[in-house]
Amino acid sequence: MIYALVDGHRDAFGVEPICTVLQIAPSAYRRYAARRRNPDLQSHRARRDSKLMPKIEAVWNANLQVYGADKVWKQMNREGDAVARCTVERLMRRLGLRGVRRGKIVRTTVSDHKAPCPLDKVNRQFRADRPNQLWVSDFTYVSTWQGWLYVAFVVDVFARRIVGWRVSPSMTTDFVLDALEQALYARQPERGSHLIHHSDRGSQYVSIRYSERLAEAGVEPSVGSKGDSYDNALAETINGLYKAEVIHRRSWRNREQVELATLQWVHWFNHQRLLEPIGYIPPAEAEANYYRQLASQASKVAA
Repeated sequence: MIYALVDGHRDAFGVEPICTVLQIAPSAYRRYAARRRNPDLQSHRARRDSKLMPKIEAVWNANLQVYGADKVWKQMNREGDAVARCTVERLMRRLGLRGVRRGKIVRTTVSDHKAPCPLDKVNRQFRADRPNQLWVSDFTYVSTWQGWLYVAFVVDVFARRIVGWRVSPSMTTDFVLDALEQALYARQPERGSHLIHHSDRGSQYVSIRYSERLAEAGVEPSVGSKGDSYDNALAETINGLYKAEVIHRRSWRNREQVELATLQWVHWFNHQRLLEPIGYIPPAEAEANYYRQLASQASKVAA
């Protein structure tokens, strides 16, 4: 700010000479200085801005510095700070804060057109009425100083919750199977619950071992029929968020760094990140609301 120049040199040169060189009115500077000494002389908007800016910066920092104005605004209102979106946007611009931007989607899986594939039971309709109704799986790549790594995710479509993930130096069937095993262990889906597992036509996901594990767990397989990114769009979206919010923001030395960062991101994503498709609430909260509603309905029926 131009007045800061006056503050920095007033003792050496005096206020009036500096204002003359900078072509500003000495009276304007003196009003500015008086308001700094006595905040009560500031306008109501200036006083409110000075209170809001630390809160905005705190929300931005608490959410991995990835939120833009929309989500910072939503989170502040969730925390009881009633503020207009335009105010948040204006103050973020003043503070030099901005959200991350997603890049282009790059496909990593290689389709195996010769392998027999299950039917496409999703048909690009990524919606679920309850948890453990539809899972989607995919993996993406990460460049490190020691070479390429691959990161697989299994996502429950109902609340977009990440229920399984794995980091590996090779994109083998074992790699994606490990992510599936974590999801099965964490969620314990009941047999006969008609849980569908959807993926693209990647050779890892249509392999005999992967198909056998799904059958053993009582999970119905589904594979995109067209062979493009739209057939697994939700999983591609999660990959894109992961790359934008974690991977593209720094360089990575080794697998241990990537695994730790992914662990932290998955926990934040599931328990704190506001997701627009589910009403700007975190996935864990959306699932908790679902089970709370089920319990409430059951108690009413019992009464």
